[in-house]
Amino acid sequence: MTDQPQSLQARINAISDDAATPVAQLRDMVSHFVAERDWHQFHAPKNISMALAIEAAELMEHFQWITVEASRADMEADKRAAIGEEIADVLCYAMALCNEMDFDVATLMREKMKKNVAKYPADEFKGRYGKEDPPKQ
Repeated sequence: MTDQPQSLQARINAISDDAATPVAQLRDMVSHFVAERDWHQFHAPKNISMALAIEAAELMEHFQWITVEASRADMEADKRAAIGEEIADVLCYAMALCNEMDFDVATLMREKMKKNVAKYPADEFKGRYGKEDPPKQ
């Protein structure tokens, strides 16, 4: 990236929305957050993957014991904000893991989607969640 802001706060302020923010900019922000705290020493892939799983479990807690319909319904603003924070935690740890392991997020996503398209052809799986779900009549 050219003309990168130097401070973490400037990096944070430079983030706008999905349409205007490259993945590399998000990774850079997370990288500088970790560096400012000298947390690289703790960011072994093993540790980050466990932290990511914990954050994913915290996200799941918001949906535990409610119906599918309730999970799709409009939520109170504070509940929605809490869910958003858990999603951000999951994404931050995913970005940190990619930084630590030198993975390119876009490449990982592209290659995984190629496999998914081959594994789950749309004409065979439309409206079905898996092979054990019978085809719709």
